[in-house]
Amino acid sequence: MRTTETTIQYPLPPEAEQKGPMSIYAKFMQHLRHVPHNREEIKILSAIQFTADMLDYNDALVSKILVDLGLRAPRMAFPAEYLDHADMTLMRNPWDVGGPNETLQALRDFWYACGDDKFAAVKKEHVLVQASMHEHVS
Repeated sequence: MRTTETTIQYPLPPEAEQKGPMSIYAKFMQHLRHVPHNREEIKILSAIQFTADMLDYNDALVSKILVDLGLRAPRMAFPAEYLDHADMTLMRNPWDVGGPNETLQALRDFWYACGDDKFAAVKKEHVLVQASMHEHVS
């Protein structure tokens, strides 16, 4: 069950010497204003995907940079590729190699506060057999 106590937090601009994150931030914020949708989660997801396409980056990388700049939004606002990365990383201890950084832990806390499912990472449907294995079978 979702609560409306937590509000979406948008990223802050990066420091001036960071050209890559600045271009991602600028494209994201620019497109966010032009998405014709009522739900903020959908607007954020659309802006992430648009930014990734326009700058020829991976959706997950754009999401990670925006989260590192302060973006806090429900799980629905992020592409599946980023959620897979976040879920796998959050299953590790913060001091382990490949463990979550502070910004990812803050995002997880935001997800819990807004009522997102705490067990979403383990409730995924896992594909055991790839479709390509069955393509040649008649």
